[in-house]
Amino acid sequence: MHNRQELLKQLTALDFMAVDLQLFLDTHPCDREALCKYNSVVSQAAMLRHTFERLYGPLCSYRSSSQYPWQWICDPWPWNYSFNFSLAGEER
Repeated sequence: MHNRQELLKQLTALDFMAVDLQLFLDTHPCDREALCKYNSVVSQAAMLRHTFERLYGPLCSYRSSSQYPWQWICDPWPWNYSFNFSLAGEER
């Protein structure tokens, strides 16, 4: 079974890696290994995003499909503090 916070942590890490690799590829467009890694990370993130949304609802109002009734209006929204995970040992 998937844990909501663990899925969010994994998805955040993969999205960060995708942005980092995208920036690298902007200056190294012929790096085949980096491109393969980028494509792999994007694919993994898409699968995790699909799993998260199937279990917990949409992450984005314009990119996510929705069950009936419209799910985007259900709390919490991604920018709400209660939606986001916290890291172990993190102080408020």
